[in-house]
Amino acid sequence: MPDVKHFDPDAALEAVVRLFWRQGVASTAMQEVVAATGLNRSSLYSTFGGKQELYVASLHRYLENRSQPMFVRLAEDERGLPAVEEFFLGLIKARCMGEYARWGCMVSNAHAGAENTDAEVARVLDRHHRGLRDALHAALVTARTRGQLAKGVDPAAAADVLVLVAYGVNLRSRAGADPETLQHSVTTALASITARPPAR
Repeated sequence: MPDVKHFDPDAALEAVVRLFWRQGVASTAMQEVVAATGLNRSSLYSTFGGKQELYVASLHRYLENRSQPMFVRLAEDERGLPAVEEFFLGLIKARCMGEYARWGCMVSNAHAGAENTDAEVARVLDRHHRGLRDALHAALVTARTRGQLAKGVDPAAAADVLVLVAYGVNLRSRAGADPETLQHSVTTALASITARPPAR
């Protein structure tokens, strides 16, 4: 087994992220972490701490490497509603196809698990929620400026609703919902806030 001085902690943590993301922390035994990283327990404990510390570090890594880049792209996109539509299209594709299909979102999975009662975990979940909500809000403010929102739609309230839609996509995809059903739900939610073209 590699000694603590002779392995890449970054690569080891990424392996743990994938394991907890796919299986959940409650269903993952420490021996599985040992197997996934190729490290012995003493190396893991001396570098990261115990299983709970590893899980919190994994959540932070997931948020920083996977969630936040998406939030930044959405918030900085100047197209308004098309950017929101593209965000959800990409979310559904990521959740239903490819390497991480049916894994859901690691953060959404944590919201649904008993681990959300841990104070450190709860802080990561709150940070993720604020990031997602703020990004959607920024995109909807742009949409309002461009005249894309229906009359009377409040970007802040609409962002709160769309955050819940995103969580629904994450959780339902993990349970096996098909992409078409998820897309229909997103399309319906967006139609409720979209300005209608003028009647001819």
